[in-house]
Amino acid sequence: MRIGELSRRTGVHERLLRYYEKQGLLWPERAASGYRYYQESDIDTVMRIRRLLSAGLNTETIAQVLPCVRVKAGNLVPVCPEIVDDLRQQRERISRAIGELVASRELLDAVIAAAPRALSPGLAQSPA
Repeated sequence: MRIGELSRRTGVHERLLRYYEKQGLLWPERAASGYRYYQESDIDTVMRIRRLLSAGLNTETIAQVLPCVRVKAGNLVPVCPEIVDDLRQQRERISRAIGELVASRELLDAVIAAAPRALSPGLAQSPA
């Protein structure tokens, strides 16, 4: 199938599909004319890429993890034992980032709360 059809079937813009190829995540065949041709299995690959991106992984990490992740019963499942530790490290990285964002929000909440009413008459306290 050509890139337009893969885009339609996955809901992923052609520009992103080209980017995935540039990052080594997709490997379409090339016709003599230069057109990209994708296999039916590339639909599943694109969907795995999208799920891993949604999980907070960058494309460099996805390139390493992608060959070792399959979809079973609607879930991503590692099939290579060596990537489980890598995934745990990525989870810790995300947890640290969440902690830093929470601390930043709390600092901003304190600064906003300290503002005199005259400076922020319409400011409502935002929920945590």
